[in-house]
Amino acid sequence: MTSADLSAVELLAAYRTGELSPVEATHDALARIETYDPVVNAFCLVQADEAQAAAKESEARWHRGEPRGSLDGVPTSIKDLLLTAGRPTLRGSRTIDPAGPWEVDAPAVARLREHNAVIIGRTTTPELGWKGVTDSPLTGVTRNPWDPSTTAGGSSGGSAAAVALGMGALSLGTDGGGSVRIPAAFTGTSTIKPTYGRVPNWPASPYGTLAHVGPMTRSAADTALLLDAISGFDPRDPWALAPAAPTNGRLGETAMAGMRIAVSPTLGYVRLDPEVAAAFESAVDVFASLGALLTEADPGFTDPVEAFHTLWFSGAAKSIEHLGPEQRALMDPALVAVAEEGARASALDYLTAMAVRNDLGRTMGEFHTRHALLLTPTMPIPAFEAGVESPAGWGERWTSWTPFTYPFNMTQQPAASVPCGFTRGGLPIGLQIVGPRHADRAVLSAAHAFQAVTDWHLQRPRPATG
Repeated sequence: MTSADLSAVELLAAYRTGELSPVEATHDALARIETYDPVVNAFCLVQADEAQAAAKESEARWHRGEPRGSLDGVPTSIKDLLLTAGRPTLRGSRTIDPAGPWEVDAPAVARLREHNAVIIGRTTTPELGWKGVTDSPLTGVTRNPWDPSTTAGGSSGGSAAAVALGMGALSLGTDGGGSVRIPAAFTGTSTIKPTYGRVPNWPASPYGTLAHVGPMTRSAADTALLLDAISGFDPRDPWALAPAAPTNGRLGETAMAGMRIAVSPTLGYVRLDPEVAAAFESAVDVFASLGALLTEADPGFTDPVEAFHTLWFSGAAKSIEHLGPEQRALMDPALVAVAEEGARASALDYLTAMAVRNDLGRTMGEFHTRHALLLTPTMPIPAFEAGVESPAGWGERWTSWTPFTYPFNMTQQPAASVPCGFTRGGLPIGLQIVGPRHADRAVLSAAHAFQAVTDWHLQRPRPATG
């Protein structure tokens, strides 16, 4: 075991006592990258020299007893959709010029710098972040640390694989239809898609208010730590919420005893793998043991996938509208296909989809007057073959196998994923915890309470490197 196996909270505690230094932690994270990235392909850029220099500066601050920021010295990576000054943001696409200019940080990246995280590199994404697995014409296929023949999920699959393997304790991801929760479930890591606007974003996503920025970590406590850091004000995002009160690590103060929690294994319409169903049932039993008042209850909506497709495919069309035939020929053909479908949607089609979205939000708002939280599986299936958009037996598009995630992008609610078991074949299974808008802290407190009495989040993959 090395410092790369520690959580961010544990690293900071070790820095505080002098047991470890940021230089050691950064060295160990970079060593993990050298060992495992050839296996999983999580990084599209590693900034070893810059990271080591930042770690030395952090070490000096800790030695003086003057750390600055809540992440000082923690090795952290950034999904290659978020702008980073001085480094190209290529978004998994051969159509973007690496020459830039790259002059500004996205808001969440700026917050990382303010809190003195050690930025170790950029993680892979499908082209323009468009789908629920991570492969692109530019960077190839990103693989699952638990079984490299399977997908890490997406679109934040590089971040999830990196965190799972200790290639940095923290990572920034994005989620427009499940893109932090899908890979968290597949890789046994922890995350939250926050309430929309909790984390400022700029430039605005072409997918509009479906797209959230979220932390990717190995525990609910680390998720809260990173969410606190990146939730600061930024004037470039007109939809940003007022900063929430920080958790300051006090997630344990919310008791589960007496909390009214709804349990929905299928949302009323999802086909569920038997091993996922069994792990979910066991996770529900944990909440019962914590004293929660559990009721099996579906929210009461039908699958909103067609409305989501209208919104998502229109965003894809917007993202490539400036590209001609020669550039489109360089792209993921499936992305081009859904963009062309989205370009055919009319304004009336879009407004009809928005009406579905509004009704979905009303339904969930009323549902949460009766239930503080909702538990579902994160994914209906475990990870499947790497390099394909959908597994055999499911639909053509990635939305066919992600029915638990995209509805809560449409409603903008906070939704966390934490590991809750493994298949017989050793693949992780995720539990989704959903709360009403602005209840991010309650969601993370429930995730933390679950992890306080389980050890699924403490399991670490060790893929063969030979």
